[in-house]
Amino acid sequence: MALTAQQKADYAEHGFLAGLQAFDTATTAELRAEVEALERDHGDGADGHDLNQLFRVNGQLVIPLLAKIAQTPAILDAVGDILGPDLLVWSVELFIKEPGTQSVVSWHQDITYWGMGETDEELTAWIALSDVSVQAGCMRFIPGSHKGRIVEHADTFDDDNLLSRGQEIAGVDEAKAVHGALKPGQMSFHHGRTFHASGPNQSDDRRIGCAVRYVTPGVRQSAAGRDYAMLVRGKDADKGWINVAPPLRLFEPSALALYDEVMQHQSATLAAGAEGDVAMYGATGGTA
Repeated sequence: MALTAQQKADYAEHGFLAGLQAFDTATTAELRAEVEALERDHGDGADGHDLNQLFRVNGQLVIPLLAKIAQTPAILDAVGDILGPDLLVWSVELFIKEPGTQSVVSWHQDITYWGMGETDEELTAWIALSDVSVQAGCMRFIPGSHKGRIVEHADTFDDDNLLSRGQEIAGVDEAKAVHGALKPGQMSFHHGRTFHASGPNQSDDRRIGCAVRYVTPGVRQSAAGRDYAMLVRGKDADKGWINVAPPLRLFEPSALALYDEVMQHQSATLAAGAEGDVAMYGATGGTA
């Protein structure tokens, strides 16, 4: 799947695209079933690691299914149309909102606490594994907000806010927001500086999405030195990342040890400057 010239222009202008097709209906159903099988068969986690946390951040390091999704050729083709031929995956995350829940995600920019600075060489591919309608709490975007800088976020640590710090941007004009509803198998792209938020899931089904954070070799982790990423296309000639391989088996011990190493490194960056205790996403729900 290659993007059209108009789609590339729209992303550059608005900072997001929605309604792109990632998987067909049958494949999407299979992926959802695999996710729910993990919940059923490994609800207690693995070797002291909570399953929700493994779902919520860096799942590609320990769950082959998530690494496989991130390496889907059609997705890489579309991402490559924006970021170029050399691609790495920084993180893969599952977002699951149960039906009838009231949790929300406030207006924010993703890269605020990622330690990557003001880079344009990243994007998030958000893939719907269920019907992510307006009623289910799909993402909302502020068109063109990516053209500015990283703005001030206030840490609220609100219990109903699913962000790690409850961070939010004040004064966002809701009237300018555009909904990014997705059918199962569709995906959206958004820039890390694009203002976005999502509401509660008021539907009768689970809201299940998979977010893949893609970066180029040119991105640098400025806050804590070199960060970790999985090369999925092309080459990392710049050697700006610690390259990691996808897991061979589910929850293999060496992969879990690497997971702990990466989490320790990234947690320090996420918590920088916070006045409260920052949990590294101990539950599903997350940032979108």
